[in-house]
Amino acid sequence: MSVQPAHNLSLEEMDKQSFLHPYTPLKDHLDSGPTIVAAAKGVNITDTQGKEYIDAMAGLWCVNIGWGRDEVVEAIAEQAGKLAYYHSFASMANEASIRLADRLLRLLPDNMSKVFFGNSGSDANDTNVKLVWYYNNLRGKPEKKKIISRIRGYHGVTVAAASLTGIPMVHNAFDLPLAPMLHTEYPHYYINAEPGMSERDFSKWCAAKLEEMIVAEGPDTVGAFIAEPVMGAGGVVPPPQGYFQEIQAVLRKYDVLMIADEVITGFGRTGNWFACETYNIEPDIITLAKGLTSGYIPMSASVISGDIWQVLMNGTPEVGAFAHGYTYSAHPVAAAAAMANLDIMERENLPANSARMGTYFQNKLKQELADHPLVGDVRGVALVAGVELVADKAKKTPLDADLKVAPTLAKYCVEEGLISRALMQISALSFSPPLVINEGEVDEVVGRFRRALNRITDELVKAGTWKPQ
Repeated sequence: MSVQPAHNLSLEEMDKQSFLHPYTPLKDHLDSGPTIVAAAKGVNITDTQGKEYIDAMAGLWCVNIGWGRDEVVEAIAEQAGKLAYYHSFASMANEASIRLADRLLRLLPDNMSKVFFGNSGSDANDTNVKLVWYYNNLRGKPEKKKIISRIRGYHGVTVAAASLTGIPMVHNAFDLPLAPMLHTEYPHYYINAEPGMSERDFSKWCAAKLEEMIVAEGPDTVGAFIAEPVMGAGGVVPPPQGYFQEIQAVLRKYDVLMIADEVITGFGRTGNWFACETYNIEPDIITLAKGLTSGYIPMSASVISGDIWQVLMNGTPEVGAFAHGYTYSAHPVAAAAAMANLDIMERENLPANSARMGTYFQNKLKQELADHPLVGDVRGVALVAGVELVADKAKKTPLDADLKVAPTLAKYCVEEGLISRALMQISALSFSPPLVINEGEVDEVVGRFRRALNRITDELVKAGTWKPQ
């Protein structure tokens, strides 16, 4: 089939002819076409038609410092002019990545020892899988390879990371998950707790289910447990009271590593630099991405503890070089962007602003939405929040998936000038605005969302597909 010359096509038609979009219904996209983002500043983005939106998702949970920060752009340009690229294989290095690794270790928990740089949260979790296997091989435990994630956990889309992810649509038609990856119960107190069960008792139940799985599989075969401190794409689920305390007691009992996936929660999202501090998590490995550069350029990191480092270092005579790495590991331009990003976060104390504005945001969401007949739960911490929609508030009955309420609501939000995100295979929408958001902008986010919510509520009632219970 011949294709028209590009100069005769609109951008929309060129997109439909040439661009394979991630997480997009492909046939629907050919009918509707793209929304093309042309510019951005602060918490707002503007499309090619001149329409402005508040992006209450900070891109994909990542633009923590907001858009249009010249300091980061200048750092990228300066570094590119001086050293646009060099690899980090065979002891090669560059100043920006060395300084960034040192800086991260000063921000992270004290037991962290070494930083490995990658390009995305997905490849960082692939690295983590290989690190767990490598570590256990070097210490003479070659059977200790299974990694337990959680139902509805999200850890990426590469083959290993997608296997860690516990959402069926990420597995369907891709022949996943891989056999060494298992999924235990997820700590969604609102849906999964028995009536009358306290949060602490629910946490103990989750830990007991994890222990049952470890024992059933054989403790000598289980190498690690991975968890987002706050589950993101799986529903924005903060941990119930005492959850990580109970979970970590089980992990220590069976010599299972704790991987904290801080891709979303890192760099101020929960009101502290890292959610490990927010929830008293004692990790062996930490996954970082997104807020590391605020999305201005791709970069990720896998950070390992001193105990893991000692095993890797002591194993060198046996295995030789650490045979893992990417062409763009420790990319100097990305490292320079990350350093400028951290400069802004520290100077403006954005974790503290996240805590302060997060309190306002969470309260505003609850005040405006908790009594809405379609809203079952409003939850979150600091500047990450989720709103779950239900058919019956009292019974917590889920909405019929065929109604596609959450995706339609997200579409109506866009029409109101608001970017939220319908989450995968659950009737919930998420919010994760830039950490620079102010009270007036929060008010606009909640007001626009409520208008979109009222619109879809009216449509459901008029169509007779749902009625308030």
